[in-house]
Amino acid sequence: MDMVLPERKPNGLTVLDLCCCSGGASMGYWLAGFDVLGVDIAPRPNYPFPFVQADAVEYVRRQGHRFDLLHGSWPCQHRAAITKGTNRHLQDRYPDLLPEGRAAMLSAGRPYVIETTGCRPDVVLCGTQFGLPILRHRTFEVEGWFPMALPHVKHRSRVRGHRHGKHYDGEYVAIYGKGGKASVPEAQAALGIYWTDVHEELTEAIPPAYTQFLGEQAAQQITPTLAA
Repeated sequence: MDMVLPERKPNGLTVLDLCCCSGGASMGYWLAGFDVLGVDIAPRPNYPFPFVQADAVEYVRRQGHRFDLLHGSWPCQHRAAITKGTNRHLQDRYPDLLPEGRAAMLSAGRPYVIETTGCRPDVVLCGTQFGLPILRHRTFEVEGWFPMALPHVKHRSRVRGHRHGKHYDGEYVAIYGKGGKASVPEAQAALGIYWTDVHEELTEAIPPAYTQFLGEQAAQQITPTLAA
């Protein structure tokens, strides 16, 4: 997909984005100065950077040592709300790649970031911390460097939309599932993602602001590796 990328200052470092989907996390690292390669098991024609369609666990095992930083957004559904409680019988429909993915990233010997449900909560970020009109809490586990957290003030408004037959006004929009309350343009604006209009990709995406914040810190701490 052709798009004009915003200007940035390259830092000479590389990041491997595993399970990259449409590239929300990748864009944040790119804005932080990294050169990015994305890997996903599914074709991602809207992904804005160099891309490899492959099994992410196998790819990081073979190639992870070549990169300065690894990022893995391992699938979250196995531990997410959609497979808890009365929906627990659905859990086995979704792979649990976190243990295997983490082990593969550790074997590469490079600093990493993991974002998924069930990972170690070293940093928790929300759209409100970056002035985004979205309550998208994401948990990050980091290894090989030390991230700074951000203060998270109490949410002071409602999520806009209909619930149980009643409409509520609010400054936040909801982007989830097939019945999300936000339109595609609203979702794009709330997330800061303009290169895809695929609803499924927007519901899964990490706002680039999150990984730009993390990537700028990581770049100051990690030691570059020479690609073999």
